[in-house]
Amino acid sequence: MSEALEKIKGVDHLAIFPLPLVLLPNELLPLHIFEPRYQQMLSDARAEKNLFGINLFTEEMSFDTRPEPGSVGCVAEIRDVQELPDGRSNIVTSGLVRYRLLEYIDIGKPYLTAEVAFFEDDEQDESVLMPLADEVFILFGRIAKAAFKMSGNRGQLPEIPMAEPEQLSFLVTAAFNFDNELKYDLLQTTSTVERLDRLKEILFRAVDEMEASADIIKAAQTNGHSKKKLDI
Repeated sequence: MSEALEKIKGVDHLAIFPLPLVLLPNELLPLHIFEPRYQQMLSDARAEKNLFGINLFTEEMSFDTRPEPGSVGCVAEIRDVQELPDGRSNIVTSGLVRYRLLEYIDIGKPYLTAEVAFFEDDEQDESVLMPLADEVFILFGRIAKAAFKMSGNRGQLPEIPMAEPEQLSFLVTAAFNFDNELKYDLLQTTSTVERLDRLKEILFRAVDEMEASADIIKAAQTNGHSKKKLDI
C-alpha cells in the first residue's frame, strides 16, 4: 500500500469543496477560506485527519448545483494554516490521492459530504513504462533548462529529481498551465503509460519552440525582449 493510501485508510467519506480547478496528487494549492460553511469544513477537517476533497465544478458544467456522482476529484491534505480575523484562513494544501465521488450523504453539516472510492493507477508493463518515463523526464528537463535560460539565468537552475512514473506524470502535468479539460482527463485516467504518452506528445511539440525562444531572448538581452509566444 502506498503512503498516500495509508493516510486515507479507514476513510470512506469526505467533505467536498467544489472549485473551478483541478487538483493533482503531489500538487501544492494555496486557498483562502472565507465562506462560513467552508470555515466549518476546515475546522472539522483539522479536528480529524486534515483531509477534504476537491472536485472540479463550475455552474456551466451541470444543471445541478454540485459535482455529479461519478466525477473524479483529489484529496487535499492540509499542510499549513494561517488564521485571519473573522474566522477566515489562508491555507496550503497538497494533493494526496484521487477518488471517485459515489453519492452524497447528509451528516448534518453545511457543506457537501460524499461517499468516495479511492484509486491509483493500474499496474503497467514495466518494459513499456520505464523507457517512456525516461523520455518524458528528459524532455521535461530540456524545457526546464530553456525556461531558466529565458529568465536570464536568474537564481539557480532547479534540480529535477527522477520520480516514480505515476508521480512523475502528475509532477509534469502540474508544472504546466493546462486548461481544466486536459488536466481533468489526465487526472481521471488510470493508465500511467497513457498519461505519460500524452505528456510526451505535448512536451515534444513544445521543447524545440521553447529552446528557440530561449536562444532568441538570450541573443536579444541587450536589445529588448522577444515577443515570441509559446503556445502548448
